[in-house]
Amino acid sequence: MKRDFTGKQIVVVGAGRTGVALCAYFSRRGARVTLSDQRSAERIENLASLPKDTLTDFGGHTESLFQAADLIAISPGVPLSVPAIAKAAAAGVPVLGEIEVAFAEIEAPLIAITGTNGKSTTTTVMGEVFQAWGKKTFVGGNLGTPLIEAVDAGSWQWLVAELSSFQLEAIQHFRPRYALLLNVSEDHLDRYVDMEAYVQAKARIFVNQTADDVAVLNAEDATVCALGQSLTARKVYFSSARILDEGMGFDGTHIVWNWQGQTHRFLLAELRLKGLHNVENVMAALIPPLMEGCPATTAWQATCKFSGLAHRMVPVRSLGGVTWYDDSKGTNVGSVVKSLSGLPAPVTLIAGGKDKGGDYQPLVEMVKDRVSHLILIGQAAGRIEQCLGNLTHTIRAASLEEAVHLAHELTPAGGTVLLSPGCSSFDMFSSYIERGERFAALVMDLPEKKRN
Repeated sequence: MKRDFTGKQIVVVGAGRTGVALCAYFSRRGARVTLSDQRSAERIENLASLPKDTLTDFGGHTESLFQAADLIAISPGVPLSVPAIAKAAAAGVPVLGEIEVAFAEIEAPLIAITGTNGKSTTTTVMGEVFQAWGKKTFVGGNLGTPLIEAVDAGSWQWLVAELSSFQLEAIQHFRPRYALLLNVSEDHLDRYVDMEAYVQAKARIFVNQTADDVAVLNAEDATVCALGQSLTARKVYFSSARILDEGMGFDGTHIVWNWQGQTHRFLLAELRLKGLHNVENVMAALIPPLMEGCPATTAWQATCKFSGLAHRMVPVRSLGGVTWYDDSKGTNVGSVVKSLSGLPAPVTLIAGGKDKGGDYQPLVEMVKDRVSHLILIGQAAGRIEQCLGNLTHTIRAASLEEAVHLAHELTPAGGTVLLSPGCSSFDMFSSYIERGERFAALVMDLPEKKRN
């Protein structure tokens, strides 16, 4: 049932795609909406798509406006610690995240996926499986299309949503039918006071689940398993290291699903996705549709058609015996480790960007073993160099363009150039997408033969 916000004063925080979608949602329901953003109007790109009756509060957050609101709705990435939000919340103003707002009107069963790495791949593969099964399925969330856009877009049979820890901070009643926690490693420590705070934000995906719901968990991740011990939901595990009596396992050549006396075996060699991390992503993605009755053959055929996400280990070009990969979506250290693990030496690694406060130590062995040249860019270059710079030939570049040209000069035939930043993009680019697109364009412009 549609909610009625007629006459209510709603403040939407964050003028990205989700914020604009929230404004449209509340406007359709009769609210008086104000969009607030710290940036000036000149720095915001998508204002033309705002509903015409939307008021604006740009260049900062007006505290009196927030405290007079009936509801504050925040976009992903907006911290609850923003002073205007925190003071309004302390005064009793409700503060909800976009997924909580959307969930209140969603009637179809919802599957939510979180984890430090692999969320987007798992979400996309699962959506492909449900759609191949003939189910009308929304696929989005942190992946791209805000969940709020699903509310007025027709009648869904399933919704599959990628969720970040940021989005989970501001939920109250959000309760997915299936909640997946893929893995947990250091990330976003520029936002959280410590690793435990980050873990607890991820764990909120389970907080409202009951025994009628399902938690899908990685049996090989110690943090995930520890969280699983206290869950109310029914637990189903996947393992990339062994076969499970009940659950999804792996024997090195086959993914094996054992469930309620039935066994299905899926040949790994048929997958277009490569790497052990993608084995885990695929296993997690298959569990909900198989549990819901999707034929195993249908599920596997859909999975095998998927070749990967944009900006996630995408081959850009082979030039002079050197293969170039765009892994701009690799925005944390754990992701870079997994990307490097699938490449033979010698690798020229282009890394850096906006520092997220994590530890670069997990990269030490990979850099020692596989990286012949380490080219560093962005704000994080100094910290990365301090941790890894003595392990291989390391050089700083003032721009991505300079980094690409250095890699072109330094990488020998038979080698690989990998852009896998391990950092967010916001010091130099508007998004990992812009960074990846710029990288690909620079690589495609390189001359056929290296300069002497």
